[in-house]
Amino acid sequence: MPSAFAHAAPALALIPAFARPGIPQRLWWLGVGGALAPDLDVVAFALGVPYAHPLGHRGLWHSIPFAAFAAGCLALALRPAGLSRPRAGLYLFVAIASHGLLDAATDGGLGVALLAPFHDGRFFFPFRPIAVSPLHPAAFFSARGLAVLESELLWVWLPCAALGLALWRRAR
Repeated sequence: MPSAFAHAAPALALIPAFARPGIPQRLWWLGVGGALAPDLDVVAFALGVPYAHPLGHRGLWHSIPFAAFAAGCLALALRPAGLSRPRAGLYLFVAIASHGLLDAATDGGLGVALLAPFHDGRFFFPFRPIAVSPLHPAAFFSARGLAVLESELLWVWLPCAALGLALWRRAR
């Protein structure tokens, strides 16, 4: 999995495409939080749920159907001022779905259950340039963590910054 820093990047990059006067900042916070939330499934390890189980790490909570469900629920609950619920839902969906898609581009793990609960398979993209991040925070502050940050800078942050800039310029 990419680090939490990298998972926030797509949600931040998309803001210019959806920003309108009067939209509450909580929508952007929900987008970033939603992009990070699928990794809460690491709690499954402590509960004895095997990694490969549909509810294990990179399972159901990383899937595109889950992203659609979560985004729809959040958009309904949000009542976004200045933005229609469908557009708020679209922003949240792309932000949340980006998590599993980024994980599918990493060089480690068992793959991502992108189609759960409708398909049990786990997927990786054919091109997997993102170095997988250590799960333990202490391991992140090591040579391995630095290599992950370098990988994420190149393969996540730079493309997201370019996208965000292009969307910002287009919105102006």
